[in-house]
Amino acid sequence: MDFSELKSVCGGCTIRELCLPAGLSDEEVLLLDQHMAHRQVVKKGESLYRTGDAFRSLFAVSTGFFKTSILHEDGRAQVTGFQMAGEILGLDAISTDQHICDAVALEDSAVCEITFDRFEELGQLMSNLQHRFNKTLSREIVRDQGVMLLLGSMRSEERLAAFLVNLAKRFAARKQSGSELVLRMTREDIGSYLGLKLETVSRILSRFHDQHLLEVKGRNVRILDQQGLNKLIEGS
Repeated sequence: MDFSELKSVCGGCTIRELCLPAGLSDEEVLLLDQHMAHRQVVKKGESLYRTGDAFRSLFAVSTGFFKTSILHEDGRAQVTGFQMAGEILGLDAISTDQHICDAVALEDSAVCEITFDRFEELGQLMSNLQHRFNKTLSREIVRDQGVMLLLGSMRSEERLAAFLVNLAKRFAARKQSGSELVLRMTREDIGSYLGLKLETVSRILSRFHDQHLLEVKGRNVRILDQQGLNKLIEGS
């Protein structure tokens, strides 16, 4: 196996410090690299996995954007999250050995896959890898608690402001613009995630635009007044 080629995958990846290899030595990255299936393409609108699929692997988003959603008994879909480069998909299935949600690409995307059995074996060899994974699980718990806070105690304007500020921070962490946002998800998706109607999301975006908090042009959103959005959130 050509180790120089391996290093060019995880070792040379621009989001390495946001993904599974974060905190690993170069030698550990190479070992992880040998067991990864890199940059598998998932076209826009295609599912990476569906509810009920058997759990086999974890997926690190290499490029692109995904949404996860669950289906209620009455047939309604509920968006549960949006995942971007460096984030992990498949965590939902660890406890039950089958996926409890759908993961759908919102644009042409790519993922790196590692079987969970092999990942657990590597975790026993590399304490840093297991430590990083534990932090990922903890972050998911914190994120779920944050969504509960959004839905339980914030007004609709505060929910949307918090969502946009969080999204901007996540883009900034990936060396992308934290003020010029391209919303890969639809307004309907945002509403489903935040517990708001489509019309409410559209109305609030228009209001934020009129208040010069944002400049909204279709899916392109420019944050004009970060402090103003923060004040809305803090008001909750």
